[in-house]
Amino acid sequence: MRIIILGAGQVGRTAAYHLSREEANEVTVVDVSEEALRELQDRLDIRTVSGNGASPKVLESAGATSADIIVALTSSDEVNMLACQIAHTLYRTPTKIARIRAQEYFRREGLLGGEGGLAVDMWISPEQLVTDYIERLIRNPGALQVLDFADGRVRLVGLRAHRGGLLVGQELRALRQHIPNTDARVAAIYRQGRSIVPEGDTVIEPDDEVFFIAARDDIRLVMKELRKAEDPARRIVIAGGGHIGLRLARALEDTNQVKLIERDRRRARYASERLTSAIVLNGDAADENLLLEENIDSADVFAAVTNSEEANILSSMLAKRLGAHKVMALINKPSYAELMEAGSNLDVAISPQTITIGSLLAHVRRGDVVKVHSLRRGAAEALEAIVHGDSASSRLIGRPIEQIPLPVGSTIGAVVRGEEVIIAHHDTVVEADDHLIVFVTDRRHIEDVEQLFQAGGR
Repeated sequence: MRIIILGAGQVGRTAAYHLSREEANEVTVVDVSEEALRELQDRLDIRTVSGNGASPKVLESAGATSADIIVALTSSDEVNMLACQIAHTLYRTPTKIARIRAQEYFRREGLLGGEGGLAVDMWISPEQLVTDYIERLIRNPGALQVLDFADGRVRLVGLRAHRGGLLVGQELRALRQHIPNTDARVAAIYRQGRSIVPEGDTVIEPDDEVFFIAARDDIRLVMKELRKAEDPARRIVIAGGGHIGLRLARALEDTNQVKLIERDRRRARYASERLTSAIVLNGDAADENLLLEENIDSADVFAAVTNSEEANILSSMLAKRLGAHKVMALINKPSYAELMEAGSNLDVAISPQTITIGSLLAHVRRGDVVKVHSLRRGAAEALEAIVHGDSASSRLIGRPIEQIPLPVGSTIGAVVRGEEVIIAHHDTVVEADDHLIVFVTDRRHIEDVEQLFQAGGR
C-alpha cells in the first residue's frame, strides 16, 4: 500500500514509524523541515519530500498520482483539508485522512465528506481522542486502559491485579463461579513485562497486568475480582488549560468537582470564560505551595496535560507526594513513559501517539477492520474486524473458536452479532457478518490475523 504522510511532527513521526514497519507499506513523508525529514530517514525505511503538503507539485513528487492513502497530519487544519481536496480533485486518491483540531470544522454538518463537502474521508483530532481516553480512565477508577469496541458496547480494560482482589491467587476458571451472571474473557496477562497466554488453569498473581473483555455494563463487576473496588473519582485537578485540559474540564465539570491550573494568565482567563462550574487557577502546577493551598491531598485524580512532558512528570510526582490519590501525565516520549511507570509513583503515563495511531491503522489494515487500538507502546494491538463470506470461502465462518488457526498469542475475546454481545469461548461458532474483537500480543502477527478476515484467503 502506498501511503503519503504530510507532516513530520510528533503524530506524523509516530504514524511513519508504525506504518513503515509493515512490509506491505511504502511510506513517503512530506514536511517543510528538511532537518526533521533527515532524522526520520536515518531511523526508518521511508522516502521523504521537502515542501508544502498542499502544493500539487510537492504531492506529485511524493507519488500522489499512485498513492492509496494520504494522511494529512500537519499542524495546520487548513493545509490538511486543502491537501485532501487537491489529492481528490487531481489524483482521485482513494482514502484521504486529515488531522483537524478546531471543532468548528467537524461540527458543521456536510462540511467534511459527503456530496458537496470537502474531500476528507476521515478526520482525526488527537486532542479529542486523548480527552476521551482520559475521561474513560477517570470514570473507571483503577483501570490503566479502557478501550471501546462496537460503538462502546464492548470494552477492553487493562488493570494491575492487587493483593486482596477476589480472583488474585486463583485460577482463571474460577471467574465464572465468582460472578455467575456476568461473562468476561481475559485476553492477555503480562507478568514482569512478559506475555502469558491465559488458560483456565492460569493463576493470577499480584502485580499482573491483566487485559479483559466484557460488555460495558459488566466492567466494574469484573474489576472487583482483580483489585479492591475504588470509589468513583469526585475531585479532579487538571494541570494545563490547553486544548486537552480545557476539553477535559468541560467533559467533567457537570459531574465532578474540577479545578484547572493554567500558567499563562491570558489562557487561564480564556478557559474560565468557557467553563461553567470548574474553578480556573492562574499558577504553576509544580508549585508546592499552590498545590497545598488547593488541598491536593483530597484530590482523587491529578491529570497533568500541559505541552511540556517534563512539567507533566514533575507536577504529577509532586502531587503524588503531597497526597493525590491517583496521578496521570501526558508523556510523548515512549522511553520517558516506560521509565516513569516502572520506577516512580506515576499511576498512568498517557501516550498521545499510541492513542492516535489506532485511528489511522484501522484504514490501512487489510480485511474489513473497523477499529484498532495500539497497546503497550505499539507492541500489541486489539482490533475489531467484520467476518465476510461463507463457510466455503472463509477460515472463520462455521467454525468454533477453538478450531480457528490464530497466531500464537492471539485471542478472540468477543463476538458482536447484531445488537448481541457474545463473550467468546472455545465452542462459540463464528457466523457471517460477525464483528470479532481480537487481541494480538505480538503485532508481528498482525498480517496473519488480517488474512483470516479476507474472504477467499484460505
